[in-house]
Amino acid sequence: MGTEINYDKLIEKSLKNVVKEALRFAQNQFLDGNHFYITFKTNVSGVVLPDNLKEQYPDAMTIVLQHQFSNLCVGDNVFSVDLSFGGIPVSLCIPFDAITYFADPYAKFGLSFSDIETPSKKAEKAEEKEPEMAQVISIDRFRKK
Repeated sequence: MGTEINYDKLIEKSLKNVVKEALRFAQNQFLDGNHFYITFKTNVSGVVLPDNLKEQYPDAMTIVLQHQFSNLCVGDNVFSVDLSFGGIPVSLCIPFDAITYFADPYAKFGLSFSDIETPSKKAEKAEEKEPEMAQVISIDRFRKK
C-alpha cells in the first residue's frame, strides 16, 4: 500500500513560499507603494503576541505592513516584526503555517490559505472517514486580472 501525494499541501507550501519571498523583499528594502495585509490564526502553536492581543483576537488577527513597522526578520518557518498598537510598540512572531490570508493591494495580489492545523481542525480530521473527491484547481485563480 503506497502513500498518497497530497497536492493541496504541496500547493499551499509553494504559495506560502511566495509570502515568504515577498516578506524577504520587504525585509531588505523599503516598500515603495506595496503594503501587505496578513491574516493569521492567533491560536496556532508558535504564534507569539502579548496576552492583551491574544484576548482581543482569540482566533485570528490581521496586521498591515506598510510604513510603520520595524525589525522585520524572515526565517524559514516564521517571521517576526515590531508594530505599534495604540502607540505601544509590540513584537509579534508568526509562523508561516498560521497565515490564512496574504494580500498586496498595490499589486492587486492576494492568497488565501485554508489548511491550518488548529486543535479543533485536528479533531475534525480524526473524525473523517471517507476521503474527499479530487479537486481540480485552475491556475487562472492565482493570476492577476
